[in-house]
Amino acid sequence: MTDIASRVYNHNWKIDPIVRSVLDTDFYKLLMAQTIFRRHRNVRVTFGIINRSKDVPLARLIDKGALKEQLDHIRTLSLSRGESTWLRGNMFYGKRQMFAPEFIAWLENFRFPPYYLEERGDQYELTFEGPWIETTMWEIPALAVIMELYSRAVTQDMGKFELQVLYARAMTRVWEKVERLKRLDGLRIADFGTRRRHGFLWQDWCVQAMQEELGNAFLGTSNCLIAMRREVEAIGTNAHELPMVYAALATDDEALSRTPYDVLADWQDDYEGNLRVILPDTYGTEGFLDKAPDWIAQWTGVRIDSGDPFAGGEAVIDWWRRRGQDPRTKLAIFSDGLDVELIEGLHRHFHDRIRLGFGWGTMLTNDFRKLHVDGRLDPFSIVCKVISADGRPAVKLSDNPTKAVGPEDEIRRYHRVFKVGVQAAQPVIV
Repeated sequence: MTDIASRVYNHNWKIDPIVRSVLDTDFYKLLMAQTIFRRHRNVRVTFGIINRSKDVPLARLIDKGALKEQLDHIRTLSLSRGESTWLRGNMFYGKRQMFAPEFIAWLENFRFPPYYLEERGDQYELTFEGPWIETTMWEIPALAVIMELYSRAVTQDMGKFELQVLYARAMTRVWEKVERLKRLDGLRIADFGTRRRHGFLWQDWCVQAMQEELGNAFLGTSNCLIAMRREVEAIGTNAHELPMVYAALATDDEALSRTPYDVLADWQDDYEGNLRVILPDTYGTEGFLDKAPDWIAQWTGVRIDSGDPFAGGEAVIDWWRRRGQDPRTKLAIFSDGLDVELIEGLHRHFHDRIRLGFGWGTMLTNDFRKLHVDGRLDPFSIVCKVISADGRPAVKLSDNPTKAVGPEDEIRRYHRVFKVGVQAAQPVIV
């Protein structure tokens, strides 16, 4: 087992790369990239980092030169022969050759495109502009670099024994959570913690802990590199960026209103089975479900990623029933801000009513709350979102208005087009 404390203590080498592989990314990025490759590879899309936690002054804590060094290192990465073989030959979601040969050939030649980095007060402006198929690949590694450089900055003055105690306490916390979750009958849970992890080695440790203690209740990890190395399932489906880009490209309001379903029509052509999971909240779950064609109700399940998860679960159960579907055969994946108490509560509420799955993120791979003397190791909320597509602004509304992104006038327009009513704002912790 890797001595994490020693590695953290010794990280002041000339460069200790944070991201060492193209596969150090989430599985859904590769699935979406294949869809983009087939249909929209030449659309120009800009992504940008958004630090929702304005009280965390990243530009004061993370050295700009160190950040550039890590980003420049990522631009040197390419898919190794072993990684390509894994993608070509491994079984994903019960299917071999999930990725078409022409897509793998593209990925083997892929190199990360240029980035734009500037300081804006006590925050960084970090953006990626270019062909969608290329800029989409920056989301996960860029976030991973920022989060781990932040962790390094906070721990850089800690001694080796102090670090040993810190990680021992953090390990104990994770293990106690996993032991609690083990008691849940029929639990199905996966690691979704790549984007806001404390560090790669820490995420890898968390996955091994769940793998050992939970057995078959542990579904796998969203991180492709860890999935390959630990021989567990790579888990993931799709994300908000697909409808955000499709919507930005819409030429009028009528076309805009159809885009959430256009995305799923394309996805249905590409994937089947447990990859047919709806993410309905990009422009409001209620309106999405009301207007959804009946063929979407036949999909395997729904991922609930914003708003009140209990209300969201009840809403999809009611929708399935109204569309002639048996909710007990359907999958509901909860993935928003989960920690052990919320997982336990959702399990009690929905157990035996639907097929339950949990995507456990930041509070698995970065729960160092109050373990540092001044709380600076506490997790914070940072995302990398689509800003524009072919020069048109991109918008996300969410079921939680606190998570909305985009220009204010466009947000108002999307509210009108998608008939989004009054939404209850909820705090965004991670």
